[in-house]
Amino acid sequence: MRLTVFGATGGIGQEIVRQGLAAGHQVTAVVRDPARLSVTGEGLEVFQADLTDAEALRAAVEDRDAVLSGLGARSRKDVGVASRLTRTVLEAMRAEGVRRVLVVSAAPLAASPADEPALDRAVRSVIRTLLKGVYADLAEMEAELERSDTDWTSVRPPRLLDRPLTGTYRRVVGGNPRKGRMIGRADVAHAMLSMTEDPATVRKAVGVAY
Repeated sequence: MRLTVFGATGGIGQEIVRQGLAAGHQVTAVVRDPARLSVTGEGLEVFQADLTDAEALRAAVEDRDAVLSGLGARSRKDVGVASRLTRTVLEAMRAEGVRRVLVVSAAPLAASPADEPALDRAVRSVIRTLLKGVYADLAEMEAELERSDTDWTSVRPPRLLDRPLTGTYRRVVGGNPRKGRMIGRADVAHAMLSMTEDPATVRKAVGVAY
């Protein structure tokens, strides 16, 4: 496949690029600063661009089979980044007629399951309060996806870890795995790549966790 990755210098983004190349895909990594991208390999195109300019991004998404995005706030001072930049990406995709897009969101956006353990429910409530602005931004990002005519998937991981790829995690369409408290960034990337051609995940939010 021909894939374009936004947020390609982030933890999940670099894993998407690395695993996509290993699987034999052609990968375009969209970056502001190419020096921050540590991944190399045959089939990689590095596309330097201002992510606020939809017109400038059209060439990055032209004729692609799918767009995968790891864009998001790295701290509370970056609130607004996910929705604002995703809106620009969607504009570029619309202009080029590209439909498939997968983005990283967050587990707390899903409603808590009725049988969620009390401890998990309490922790989730605290996190939602502490990171209220971040999750509001992600919720607006997901709203942008729903308003678009794209074949989107929003991938919602819980607490992210830096650990090697396992390939053994759970995923729940429209909810979160019960007691799904953490997942490695490499496995989030793996999940996103595996869902790229999965029609069951189109226009759905999918929870992923160990």
